[in-house]
Amino acid sequence: MRQIDLQRASDEAPFTRLHWIVLIWCALAIVFDGYDLAVVGIALPSIMKDMGVDATQAGFMASSALFGMMFGNVVFGGLSDRYGRRLVMCLCIAIFSLFTALAGLMRDPLSFSMMRFIAGLGIGGVMPNVIAQMTDYSPLRMRSTLITLTFSGYSVGGMLAAILGKGLMETYGWQTVFLAAAAPVVLLPLIWLQMPESLGFMLRKGQTEQLKRVLSRMSPGYVPQADDRFVLSGAAAGSAGAVEEGAGRQSAFGELFLQGRAFSTLMFWLTCFMALFMVYALNSWLTKLMAQAGYSLGSALTFVLVLNVGATVGAVCAGWVADRMHIKLVTFLMFVMAAVAITLMGHRLPTPALLLVVAIAGACTIGTQTMTCAYCSQFYPMTARSTGVGMMLGVGRVGAILAPIVIGMIVNMDLPLASNFTAIAIPAIVAACSILLVQHGRSDLVRSRMDTAVG
Repeated sequence: MRQIDLQRASDEAPFTRLHWIVLIWCALAIVFDGYDLAVVGIALPSIMKDMGVDATQAGFMASSALFGMMFGNVVFGGLSDRYGRRLVMCLCIAIFSLFTALAGLMRDPLSFSMMRFIAGLGIGGVMPNVIAQMTDYSPLRMRSTLITLTFSGYSVGGMLAAILGKGLMETYGWQTVFLAAAAPVVLLPLIWLQMPESLGFMLRKGQTEQLKRVLSRMSPGYVPQADDRFVLSGAAAGSAGAVEEGAGRQSAFGELFLQGRAFSTLMFWLTCFMALFMVYALNSWLTKLMAQAGYSLGSALTFVLVLNVGATVGAVCAGWVADRMHIKLVTFLMFVMAAVAITLMGHRLPTPALLLVVAIAGACTIGTQTMTCAYCSQFYPMTARSTGVGMMLGVGRVGAILAPIVIGMIVNMDLPLASNFTAIAIPAIVAACSILLVQHGRSDLVRSRMDTAVG
């Protein structure tokens, strides 16, 4: 009988057509997610004018989707362990696409917020499943690069929202950018047919033949044999030692606090709270703050576009560096740069210099949140990845919920522009400190690298 460790097979696999399929569909799911998330910030000044709401009320409206995301992160992250990531991903895409479109048909703040809350459930549910799926299927030598490349789709979605906003809102109204969010639904049959199920789910369900087919596509050198026995060994199996086909296991939530991971789990939660506060503060209020600084709506939307371009480039470059250096150090340095860049955004600078600072801010806020997710997904064993990332994002989502409200209140206080940006920059310092406190030696990434070195 031949015993095959699925985690090691994934770690050492060459990059194949199957990896391309997983990468493309996961990245597109995040693009759709990013569009639906950014669209409110893009349209917020127009929504405020059309519905007659002030900045504080608008902050609560923007936070309704984020409140839904908090539940979506936790609930759908956990459901994927029971029903599979593929089903949960398709369900979440359908939810956020359709309900974002419905929000564009609403005419009052309450019904708009209700639609955005339901959309937020789907938006939040996609993220942990996509990150965990990419971590499962990415070869170890390029894992951080592929995860950050996938998650950079969030920024691409933000750029798409900014481009469509500039082209559609002034001519056809803010509703059109919401209605466009329904388009991804037509791709769901293709995602269902082409996306493989997670390796851990197939193992737990005893789906031996499906595992053999997927492993053959992932590792061309693998030749299936009738008596093949699949396991997750070492740290990849959590506290249970080795997880075999159909065997029981420690609860995924419990694994977050076992084997010395409890303190680091709390530090990941705090880091994500602060990172998402920055991201959603900028997403929700950058357009308004730049308009307040004297820029036209078109120019203000250009800053949003530059922010997301910077995030895309910064996340991919940081992932490439993290595959070659210490991922915790890279994440720490990016948080420090975020604090500096956001602070500078509140000062009068020549336009080219300001655009550069905004791009750096995008790279070191949205991009660093991507790095935090990449680090978290590699910190936990395969059996707890969706739950680990989902719980981190769920707790962190509280920061995302508070950000539009808190910054909205600050904007209403008519403080100097620099004070508004300083309030957004302070969480970057806290996040830099908390990520330094993560105990890297407890990471499953360390185990993977040690196994590869021994092999």
